[in-house]
Amino acid sequence: MSESDLRACLAEYFGARLQSDVVLAPLTTYRIGGPAALYLEPASEDDLVALARCLRDFGEGVPVLTLGRGSNIVISDQGWPGLLIRLESKAFSFVRPGEPPTSLVTGAASSLPVVANWAARRGLSGVEFMIAIPGSVGGAVRMNAGAHGGATSDHLVTVKVLDLEAAEIGERKASELELSYRHSNLTENSVVIEAAFELVPEEPAEVKARLDGFRKHRAETQPPAVQNAGSTFKNPPGDFAGRLVEAAGLKGFRVGGVAVSELHANFFVSDASATAQDVYDLVHEVARRVKDASGIELEPEVRFAGDFNTGSVS
Repeated sequence: MSESDLRACLAEYFGARLQSDVVLAPLTTYRIGGPAALYLEPASEDDLVALARCLRDFGEGVPVLTLGRGSNIVISDQGWPGLLIRLESKAFSFVRPGEPPTSLVTGAASSLPVVANWAARRGLSGVEFMIAIPGSVGGAVRMNAGAHGGATSDHLVTVKVLDLEAAEIGERKASELELSYRHSNLTENSVVIEAAFELVPEEPAEVKARLDGFRKHRAETQPPAVQNAGSTFKNPPGDFAGRLVEAAGLKGFRVGGVAVSELHANFFVSDASATAQDVYDLVHEVARRVKDASGIELEPEVRFAGDFNTGSVS
């Protein structure tokens, strides 16, 4: 089978909604990256199942990538060579009360700050940390995103997931996802559709006060209104990636159009001249220099999708 076989199958069901050579840069927070060979925005769970059946029958060897709000990913300058799935429809962007009433159910495309604010207004505590993460629920579940001492796994109960290989939608308990620091066992064959959280009742004013505190902390410690992908490296056990990068004297260190932030060393910011390769090179060069300086090997939190030149920076 080939991309043309998959394209024909998808086109038969989706028609003009299946697009080719869609530029992805505007869909990521870095605003860089090339096009997707095939691009699709499913509008329902039925769409997702139809998509999965085409992939199962005709998509062998065609790489698949699911994109959320593009806040933790760098897509190659050459783009994505296969199918890119983006859950942008209102069918996947919602927050509603669950059962019991202290719980909430939210779609995978929902903005994390929207979820945090929704819960705060109803006096539900447990997801305040999401106010500081410019990502989506699906991405947060996949990588067990967290901030300010909180993590997605703290109050996650169940997740609805599309299995691309089986072309089936099912529910998985949080305990089945092997959630740990910035990790789950979800793969690219598992597309998160929605998630349910069990929260804790609290006075709305107290929850809001924490949200305001987290907002203020972010404004004071993280680069504002510039192109970046959030935290670049995972924190190693017992330490902070930003501290290690700063200790290695790398604040302001630059490769091409991307530099280590002067405000927070675990944020890499880009300018209008930046390329995805610049980000890749800076991340790997900083990791190399930190290891030389401290003996600690930093693991990227940001994901790289597509083809990159793996040669080291001279």
